[in-house]
Amino acid sequence: MTRVHDVTEEPTALDEAGTRAYYLARGAAADGYERYLATASTVSVWAASMQHGAPPSALLARAVERCAPRDGMRVARLTMEILGPVPVGEIEVRAWVERPGKRVELVGAELVATQPDGSRRAVAKAAAWRIATSDTTAAAHTADAPLPPVPEAAEIGWGVPDGWDIGYVKSVEIRAVESTAITRRVWVKPLVEVVEGEEISPLVRVFSVADVANGVGAQLDPYQWTFLNTDLTIDLFRLPEGEWIGLAVETSIGPDGVGMCSTVLHDERGPIGRCLQILEVRARG
Repeated sequence: MTRVHDVTEEPTALDEAGTRAYYLARGAAADGYERYLATASTVSVWAASMQHGAPPSALLARAVERCAPRDGMRVARLTMEILGPVPVGEIEVRAWVERPGKRVELVGAELVATQPDGSRRAVAKAAAWRIATSDTTAAAHTADAPLPPVPEAAEIGWGVPDGWDIGYVKSVEIRAVESTAITRRVWVKPLVEVVEGEEISPLVRVFSVADVANGVGAQLDPYQWTFLNTDLTIDLFRLPEGEWIGLAVETSIGPDGVGMCSTVLHDERGPIGRCLQILEVRARG
């Protein structure tokens, strides 16, 4: 069976950098943007020229988190809209407060890339609600059951399709736990930094792995079908603790080319939120 795409180039400096981080910081650009160079660890399984959805979403979450931060407020929901392929190369990101507020505020962010014709356009946008925190320990509860503990080793495979163990997929460790025909359950841990030299924050850690849910929960043969997500929405009622993020993934596919991937997110203490992805489903050939 052939790969979803073939990568035949000789290893480069970016391949080596990809063993450490998804992005290398390249300093400030004009109009409030910051410039980053994507490494080989961002590469998607669908095409060698485009990034997997997880690294760009993590970079957007990082930008949102660093935009006019305030004590006692945190991101509770972030939606990334994927406007087109995010190229594996130099990209720019900026964030701004769209709607300020004392207890609730909306933060926007975007990724911009230069196109083959030399023009610049946004390839991804994000909108995030930041909410003031307070002590609700007495009322805290969760609606979902916790996942089984992280296995000591990858005892159960999650069925990586032939040729998918490249780029981004190689940058995370995935340990599957017992699943059903409907729900796929795995623990995921990033093995590299998002930006070289920076510790990953709890919020950014979630985004560095959550987009893999579409692949984990795939119900279709990727050599017969494509099923790219057009967006990623994450709601977090609690920030994660620890290195591992758990995914309990369920995928539904409609009769007209639209699918939906719904995921309960966990840390080792229990559920922390949900992730939703809408899929564009197409038959190959």
